Amino acid sequence: MSADTQGADRLGFKADQVVQEFGWGDDVDDDVRTEIEKITGNELEDEDYGDVTDGVILWWRDGDGDLTDAMVDVTTLLDDGGLIWIFTPKAGRDGHTTPGEIQEAANTAGLQTTNTFAVAEEWSATRLAFRGRGH
Repeated sequence: MSADTQGADRLGFKADQVVQEFGWGDDVDDDVRTEIEKITGNELEDEDYGDVTDGVILWWRDGDGDLTDAMVDVTTLLDDGGLIWIFTPKAGRDGHTTPGEIQEAANTAGLQTTNTFAVAEEWSATRLAFRGRGH
């Protein structure tokens, strides 16, 4: 199993779930995307998807805009208990966003960070959860 596969497996997605993707760009890790699609059995839905989702991934780079606004936006169609992951470039890479910035934006958006790990060679994954709701 590659590191990418192992990282995607740790995200907690399950078969038949609908996962919406925000912030796609040429720099995202396609292996992670492919593994999420293999796990769920569904293609990732883009930002324009208009139905309820089971999970969200947000590719975020420093300079992409307002992180708090992005976090609020990604939760709009999320089912209760849905998984929210923000993928950011690792420290030392272009676009790196510090854990403090992520935590501050999450707090303002009514979320909290729960855990972070390397999901791919260039990307870290941080799970976000709603404050005050069990997950």
